[in-house]
Amino acid sequence: MKISIFGMGYVGCVSAACLASGDHSVVGVDVSDQKVDMLRAGRSPVEEEALPEMLRQAVDKGVLTATLDARRAVLDTELSLITVGTPSRSDGSLELGYLECVSQGIASALREKSDPHTVVIRSTVLPGTTERVLLPLLLEGSGRTLNRDLFVCYNPEFLREGTSIKDFFNPPFTILGTQDDNTFQKVALLYHGVQGEILRCSIQAAESMKTLCNVFHALKIVFANEAASVLHGCGANALEAIELFLKDQKLNISSAYLRPGFAFGGSCLPKDVNALVALGKAHGIATPLLASINPGNDAHLDRAFALIQRRGIKKIAFLGISFKQGTDDLRESPALRLATRLIQNDYDLRIFDPIVCMHNLLGANLSYVERIMPDLELYLDYDLDRVLDHGALWVIAHASAPIRQHMISRAVKAPVIDLAGASPLSEALSDYQGLCWMAVP
Repeated sequence: MKISIFGMGYVGCVSAACLASGDHSVVGVDVSDQKVDMLRAGRSPVEEEALPEMLRQAVDKGVLTATLDARRAVLDTELSLITVGTPSRSDGSLELGYLECVSQGIASALREKSDPHTVVIRSTVLPGTTERVLLPLLLEGSGRTLNRDLFVCYNPEFLREGTSIKDFFNPPFTILGTQDDNTFQKVALLYHGVQGEILRCSIQAAESMKTLCNVFHALKIVFANEAASVLHGCGANALEAIELFLKDQKLNISSAYLRPGFAFGGSCLPKDVNALVALGKAHGIATPLLASINPGNDAHLDRAFALIQRRGIKKIAFLGISFKQGTDDLRESPALRLATRLIQNDYDLRIFDPIVCMHNLLGANLSYVERIMPDLELYLDYDLDRVLDHGALWVIAHASAPIRQHMISRAVKAPVIDLAGASPLSEALSDYQGLCWMAVP
């Protein structure tokens, strides 16, 4: 394939070298005379293991060239890869000026070309940027029709400096955000021979990935450093403790707890977060990340309340009151806290939870309920249909699969606010709203 790559920085140079090492012919495009001259001479503008040798070999073979002429590069190739920078502005938002300029240049050149052309964006952007900002520039500037003679894909990169060549050929996956299958099939040819699964998704989901991954990596680093600082401060062997922590790949290093849902609760998580923060404070160690966990959880509960409030419906069928499904433990239950708040704001609740029975509550569990919602028994009802009949709005804090199926099977249905998102109710109920996710289209 004949490829033009716009932006000969870190990602652009690595992509050029790796693609040129396969069956592709690559033209590197940049506004810097110095970068273009270096590439033409087979020298790398950036330092990276194995990159200088790969670039030199590609230039010597004639499969990699470089130019300042963006127009010519578009006319001579069938696919353009955009890898220009999107640096931070002073307010933290991304500077899109370079990306917009390149998109306009490509669009202008396409007016002189009759063959179909594919544009692949690799620059890091936030969700919505491609379709709301870049696509209009490309379509209006080129006069073309999307998915007929202009094809656009968002393809995030996951190249770590120092290991980028290895990362290119052996990524965890390759993500292609496209609107049609033809574009996906075309761009997938770029990665023939690359290890890992090639995944097709929406453009906005693909745009989300780089930022999500980077923020999560940053979160893990700060978590490890804060936790180790507290452990070290109290005399524990932090390295030994963290190595043990990492042995658990069922819960700790896994997909567990990483899917959107309702707030956490129970006797362990809130208490232990507070305990570790307090331990750090006792030893003079600041833990801003750890200290933000419980407030962040409270903010999620606030979002649930606001979502219900916006509906303007006072009669509510409330499903699930314990802190999670399958237990009668109400300690720090976000569902109990939310129900209490709704009642305090004059909502008419009926609560269904087949496991929670006031007569069986003992010890700390009972004490917590008596402190937070002493009249809970007045709102509990063990007849599911009676609870659903009561509610002009159904709110799910948690519910088992049979309960959800029963809700779907009912002849008379109400609007649903789902705080758990455990199963696809959205496909069966016309008026469905997730707490922080959209209904399946």
